[in-house]
Amino acid sequence: MTLSPSSIEQVIPGQGAMAQPSARARRRRFRFVANAKAATGLAVLGVYVLLAVIGPWIAPYDPDARSADVLQAPSARHWFGTTHLGQDIFSQILVGARSVMVVGLIAGVLATILSILIGVTSGYLGGAADEGLSAVSNVFLVIPALPLIIIVTSLVDQAGDMLVALIIGLTSWAWGARVLRAQTLSLRRRDYVEAARATGERAWRIIGFEILPNLTAIIASGFVGTVIFAVMSEITLAFIGISSMTSWNWGTILFWAQGQQALAQGAWWWFVPAGLAIALLGTALALINFGIDEFVSPRLRTGGRTRIRTADGRVVAMRVGFTPVLAPVTASVPMQPRDADGRPPADTVRPPADERGKRA
Repeated sequence: MTLSPSSIEQVIPGQGAMAQPSARARRRRFRFVANAKAATGLAVLGVYVLLAVIGPWIAPYDPDARSADVLQAPSARHWFGTTHLGQDIFSQILVGARSVMVVGLIAGVLATILSILIGVTSGYLGGAADEGLSAVSNVFLVIPALPLIIIVTSLVDQAGDMLVALIIGLTSWAWGARVLRAQTLSLRRRDYVEAARATGERAWRIIGFEILPNLTAIIASGFVGTVIFAVMSEITLAFIGISSMTSWNWGTILFWAQGQQALAQGAWWWFVPAGLAIALLGTALALINFGIDEFVSPRLRTGGRTRIRTADGRVVAMRVGFTPVLAPVTASVPMQPRDADGRPPADTVRPPADERGKRA
């Protein structure tokens, strides 16, 4: 059964107009891409994704190939220099990008799917289902990811990137599920959800078309946060020698540079490119997260401006970093004179309402 906007208006006033999206609402969908921080982060992340896809094919050398050019500084032949075995560091950076991005993507997707399934279902159903799923979330909240990865990789021979990504994804969804559960509990009693429930819509359709669209920003922020954690965890595990040394990633480069005392030998080119690649990727993901925050929170959209013009033409004063002052900017009103005790003169004090009525 489907109701027209006029029928919804009769059931819940004001919902009929909301059923038809306005042009202004459609323009909001592109506001995130127009954000400078988000656009910069997405552009840099796009370059990393492209390198992860085509990196092994455009690498000028085999990252494992040895040569006589030992510990050579950056040059036209070796853009990022060479290692103590004559291996090309630029090729290792390109090949290692795929491993880092794959681990981050798999862990982020897995953790996001689990957080949506458990968090939204728990918040919408309530009752015994909510209690059971919340208990499961609380259990996974206290499971540490890195120690578990260290234990598993020590027991499994040649533990690859896929195993690391699965462990990170399976241990990183609980916090996002709790956030989504709290937001779903708030949304399940909104008017548009009650209207959809009154029309006989099924629960999965209400969740998919009424609740999840309002959780998009939170889901995206949780996904980016999980990707950041997964990338840094993969690099950390490789740097301390826990993950497999047969596949290249940026942590592996730092591991060999630290093991061969690259800093003491003055071979700065061995670890600086990998460190800059890690820092730039983390910055790009952080910028995307900041862009999501600004997209969600109206307080952060002022862009440093001190005055903005509202839809009705009023000029509104803004305080950067604080709640906007909603009163229009007008000329200052002179202060009334006061006596020594801080009280206004007797002739300016208005009598109470009952005394004014008696005088009238």
